Parts: sequence; structure tokens; C-alpha cells
Amino acid sequence: MRKKFFSAFCVLAAASLSFVGCGSDSPAAAPESSAGSQVSSSASQVSSSATASSNSAKSSSSSVVAASSSSVENEIVSSGSVGSASATDAWYFDDADGACEKCDSYTAQDPVLNERGGTGSITTYGSITEKETSLGGACNYGQTNIQYYAAIHVNVSSGDDKGPWNGGLACGGCVRVKAKTPDGWKRVTVRITDRCPDESCGVDLGGAPASDIMGITVGRYYGEWEFVSCEGVEGVWGDSTSIWVKEGASAYWSVVQVRNPKDAVKSISINGQELKIFSGAENFWEVPQEILQSDSDVKITVEYRSGTPDVWMIPSESLTVGEGNYYLHEYRE
Repeated sequence: MRKKFFSAFCVLAAASLSFVGCGSDSPAAAPESSAGSQVSSSASQVSSSATASSNSAKSSSSSVVAASSSSVENEIVSSGSVGSASATDAWYFDDADGACEKCDSYTAQDPVLNERGGTGSITTYGSITEKETSLGGACNYGQTNIQYYAAIHVNVSSGDDKGPWNGGLACGGCVRVKAKTPDGWKRVTVRITDRCPDESCGVDLGGAPASDIMGITVGRYYGEWEFVSCEGVEGVWGDSTSIWVKEGASAYWSVVQVRNPKDAVKSISINGQELKIFSGAENFWEVPQEILQSDSDVKITVEYRSGTPDVWMIPSESLTVGEGNYYLHEYRE
């Protein structure tokens, strides 16, 4: 999905800086996210607190997880474990041993999974000057207004598929990242919109979050990360939460996805029937034909990695309309 420009950039950067950004999302300019009105004001309070206690003053307040965000359940969306956000805040805001020299030249190596998320390489495939919004990447979201986005690693070791990407089930979830810099630890929170299949990939940042951490010194940094809810986090919302129907839908075939979810989607069910993951494109679920051809409203329940489910009531025929977009706030049960 990356444009040739970014492929060439990564090759040149690998030769000169010993890093390779690994996301496949192609950045492009887009309007700024309007999600500020959707998120908790406590995000800015936590950001201020983090600034006072650490060297993350240069990180955008939009990158910090609000204290009121839902805690992440002890579940696994992938082969990587997910811990409770409230129980692990101490590690995230711990400033010890964060400073380093030649921080942008971290030696490439396999990421290491842990109970929170993982440790390893922090790289970028976005522009630190233009700070473009995500084009949806391998999560197939299309053009978004999400500025704080990233790709997550597919593999732990080359080709093993044991990373948290897990066939796209990591899509839409958030990851809070801290990385070592000459000024100490710097922190940012991003939404996963893409996969990173390259060797030694960990978290591959878009331009805005990379700028917060790396400044103008782009490279491969050492970092640690944790999977968290996107609730209460600014900069990761392109729009309100919605059910989106893939183009080409009809009364005989339809697949859907959740856009701007509050966390990674664990399952989607319609009238109690759990949908199968669509094999033709990542981050889509198949709608049974009998539902498409019914004449009544259907109840769509979305279960997330953390927090409470969201429930829509939608006319069944709406699921036969390609590129239909049904906002939760308009169709909430």
C-alpha cells in the first residue's frame, strides 16, 4: 500500500540510518481530526501531569491516555498479552533510565512480547514535517482524519505470524508507546491502522507521533508499548464510531467493519449470530445472506478487547448498500 516514494525513502534511510519503517499506509493530507469534542477533558489533565513528572513535555497532549479510560481486560487479541492499563501506569510514567546517546541507532532485533504488549524497535513511515493523516492502511479504513496512527508488527521472528497483528484483529485498538531519547523517555498513544511485516519491526509510527518522540532525528529507537483502549485519547479519532459496509454489497453478499472503534474489535454478531471473519480482506466480517434478505431491523452487537459492547439497530436492507456508513449515535439500541 505504500507509495513508491516511501519505499525508496525506507531503502535510503536503511542505508544511512540503519532503520526501516515498516507500515504499508500511504500518508496524504486531510483535514484535522474533529475528535476533540468527543473525548474526555481528563486527557489534557493527564498530559499536564505527565509533563510535570517527566521529560515528555514535547509530546502532544493528544498522545496521552486519559486516566478515566476503560481498563484493558486480561485478554489476548493476538499472541501478545494485554494487561490492565490501571495496573501498569507506573511503568509507563517511570522516568528512570530513559536517556541515551545515539538513540536513533538502536540495533535491529526481534520484538519481545510481554504481559502488557512488548518491547523493541520504534520506527516511522510517515513524514515528521507534513504529519499526514492515515489512509487506513491494511486495516482498510480508507481515508481518515486520524493523525496519531501506527502499524503493529505481524511477526516476532521472521515469518512466524506470532505478532499482535493477528490477521487484522489488532485493527482499531490503541497502543501507548514510550521510547528512549537523549532527553529521556518520550510518550505517545496511537491507533493501529496498519500492519508491519518487515524484519525486526515493533511499532511503526505515523508522522505526527514520530515527530513527538524523535523530533527531527528520524531513526530506529528502543521503545516499550502497551495495548489500551482508545477512549479518552485525543488525536486517534477520525470520526464517530460507525458500522461501514464494503463497496459491492448486495442482497446476496455483504461484509462490514467497525470504523473508529473504542478498542480492537473482538467479535461482531447480528441477532445473536456471530459473524465469520472475511478471508478476502482484513478487518471485515461476513453478513449471512438470510439476514441481508430479511425485512426487519437487525441488532448488531460489537464486542471489544476491553470495555462494554456497542449495539446498533439497523434495517437489514441497509447492510446491502455498498459504502453505507451507520453511526452508533444515530442507530444506538
